[in-house]
Amino acid sequence: MERRMISPGFVEDALDCLRRQGIAVKPLLREAGLPETVTEPVSAEQYGTLWLAMAVAADDEFFGLGARPMRPGSFTLLGHCVLHAGTLERALRRALRFLRVVLDDPHGVLLVQEREAVIELVNDGPPRTAFAYRTFWLILHGIACWLVGRRIPLHRVDLACAPPEHRADYGSFFGAPVHFHQPVSRLSFDAAHLALPTIRSERALRVFLRGAPANILVHYRHEAGLVSGIRAELRRTDPADWPDFETLARGMRMPPATLRRRLRAEGQSFRSLKDEIRRATAVRLLRDSPRSVAAIAADVGFTEPSAFHRAFRKWTGESPAAFRRAVPPADTAPWSEEPPD
Repeated sequence: MERRMISPGFVEDALDCLRRQGIAVKPLLREAGLPETVTEPVSAEQYGTLWLAMAVAADDEFFGLGARPMRPGSFTLLGHCVLHAGTLERALRRALRFLRVVLDDPHGVLLVQEREAVIELVNDGPPRTAFAYRTFWLILHGIACWLVGRRIPLHRVDLACAPPEHRADYGSFFGAPVHFHQPVSRLSFDAAHLALPTIRSERALRVFLRGAPANILVHYRHEAGLVSGIRAELRRTDPADWPDFETLARGMRMPPATLRRRLRAEGQSFRSLKDEIRRATAVRLLRDSPRSVAAIAADVGFTEPSAFHRAFRKWTGESPAAFRRAVPPADTAPWSEEPPD
């Protein structure tokens, strides 16, 4: 499935929220240009139109999934609340406080555990649906990615609920392993991202809000920027043949200082891009390939297995061997698949 397509299962989950409230869904589907029965993937733009129509019909941007309604306009206010936070960490803490005010429950807490940032969701009652948790993460992660001008790769998503029928879609949607029936709902990512600067202006916020929520439904990606081009080039090249920074800058016909400044403006660095791709490749190979850890270390560009061990522990908090033992292969847990970024 293309990244900018939304599965029919997610459409059905959204419509079920309104049906349980006695709200007719056929007019909303027509407004979004969708058939009465959605059996094929829909575009992010169509889903976004449906999302907005549902929010108006339910008078709730969280579709009745919280302890109290998130009245239309709340997402706009959230954008203004976090715009000038300065760093991603401050923005996330502000966003979590704001969402607790408007929703009451569930509410999130940001924790920093060694090199990993974790956002845990607290429920006062029984676990909510997978769609409720997914919607909360969509709002929070989507605006966070937009604020720093890049996608924030997730390490893992845990959900304290039973899996829906279309559970494999969750791994594709989050781009990370997703585990159900967990003690607590949480997502995790590299804590180094918390120091990323927020780079958006008031004007950029107005443009962003005009495109929301379609522009966050696919985890806002800075595809038009410099980062996406470098990331694509690194993916096409064997890690052993990756250029150094000066060679990269020459190939892009700009001084190294200019390239470094432009990367920083997008909340990135050449090293973090290489680490991101190495980590994603290593995770995929450790989970799906029978190759030895030493061979995988070489595959991702490490000449010494010990250096790979140190790097992998920094990325994930555990050794490659421990990670391989803990993560089931993709064919036994289809909802845990991590698609290539």
